Amino acid sequence: MSVTSFYPVLMSRDVETAAAFYQKALGFEAVYETDWYVSLRLGVFELAILAHDHATVPEGYRALPRGVIVNLEVDDVDAVHHRLTGEAGLEPVLTLRDEDFGQRHFIVAAPDGVLLDVIQPIPASAEYADSYTGG
Repeated sequence: MSVTSFYPVLMSRDVETAAAFYQKALGFEAVYETDWYVSLRLGVFELAILAHDHATVPEGYRALPRGVIVNLEVDDVDAVHHRLTGEAGLEPVLTLRDEDFGQRHFIVAAPDGVLLDVIQPIPASAEYADSYTGG
């Protein structure tokens, strides 16, 4: 099997609003747009937004996301925190903090109940260091 792409598709109540969030907050660019589906790209990374009630979604699965966290790993979480919570005015639902398991991060709410976790890797404490594999 030769894989050419792999990316999440988030179902949404309001495709236009959800797509605009990722475009304005993170700089994604639309590469395909309809009123029911938007494909976004940020460098080599992709994300799509799909109307939760569109006919392409099988009956019984036409729901909004629940319990979904989208991770965005960056090289300067403090700068992104300032931009998103200061300049863009987003309220963090988890404040900026260092975690023993090797992350400095914060979380903001994205549309449709999705959480956006903005992460900068940091050295893990001795308790967690051995949990990382050689990759």
